[in-house]
Amino acid sequence: MTAAPCGMAHAVQAQARIDSAAVAHNLAQIRKRLGAGRARIWATVKADAYGHGIARVLPGLTDADGLAVRNLPEAHLCRAAGWPGPVLVYGGLQHPDEAALLGAPDLHLVISHAAQLAWLQAAAPGGRPPSVWLRYAGDTRLGGFEDEDYAQAYARCDALREQGRIAAIGHLNHYARSEDADGIAEADARFRRAVAGRPGPVSTCNCAALLLHPGHAAHTDWVRPGIMLYGASPIPDTRDGPGLGLKPAMLFTAHLHGTQTLPRGASLGYRAAFTAPRAMRVGLVGCGYADGYPRHANTGTPLLIDGQPTRLLGRPAMDMLAIDLTDIDVPGADATVVLWGDPRNTVEAVAASADTIAAALLTGLTSRVAMTGA
Repeated sequence: MTAAPCGMAHAVQAQARIDSAAVAHNLAQIRKRLGAGRARIWATVKADAYGHGIARVLPGLTDADGLAVRNLPEAHLCRAAGWPGPVLVYGGLQHPDEAALLGAPDLHLVISHAAQLAWLQAAAPGGRPPSVWLRYAGDTRLGGFEDEDYAQAYARCDALREQGRIAAIGHLNHYARSEDADGIAEADARFRRAVAGRPGPVSTCNCAALLLHPGHAAHTDWVRPGIMLYGASPIPDTRDGPGLGLKPAMLFTAHLHGTQTLPRGASLGYRAAFTAPRAMRVGLVGCGYADGYPRHANTGTPLLIDGQPTRLLGRPAMDMLAIDLTDIDVPGADATVVLWGDPRNTVEAVAASADTIAAALLTGLTSRVAMTGA
């Protein structure tokens, strides 16, 4: 086996370039799918905008009706980045001390359990009262109120509204099986029965529901798209973002920093996960699972090098990937390797090879990756 280093003109660090214009395009595609319906859009930017960075994607979200985040600190990050509109906090109050963070204008809290109402009731009045959205437990049962408890929670909220402690009350539900053709009707009927006769706007429909159940999206007041904003498909094992008319917002790249010849029968990488069936030319790429590339990606996972399709060989190491250069034009020193984010090498394809989902990859990049915006 022989090895040769490549030049080092480029930084070894892996890079993720975020395209806010792609985010704007994807938001427009979502609104186009909603048609002339009444639904407004909570653009979901939790997990630091699915790993893209809230500040980096905000220029692409100026046409959103509101932003949705996980917690109050993320809501304050949106304000610090210049977002002037409504902010929905999925997690609501996480602790009674967080009541001190209330008072910002146009703040909306999701209420998922009775203790959060008690914390609101005990909070010292001040600033502008938040709006609240009662979460129905539904078929996810990952927080929220069941039918009888929902009625009691609404009555408590209504009392707080009359006292001026909250501004308004909405109803929120999340479907467990929106990816399935028969996954919404029964769950939605239960939710509609729970909120019947209780005034307030309704928020349902994630990305999969928007795509596969547009009739339900047409009968809600606020929808909550997430992964589609960043150019990836919410429908596992079927279509990718570009196939849905979306543009990937993250281009994740690294650089070739060495090549070697692998003799026939020689193994490569930890646990000898790959054995060469013939003499092969192998490239070494400066990225690994410590950067957020999936450890469980398999031989055959697609990549691009200088625009040419190739594949992963063996298991990713902490700092390095091995790729197949045997049957492609030999790239130059420091050639750029696209790990995902090109329509020819989508994050969905990499996720499928690693038995995971696109959102897990996008949110999994580490601080070792240099993030840039455009």
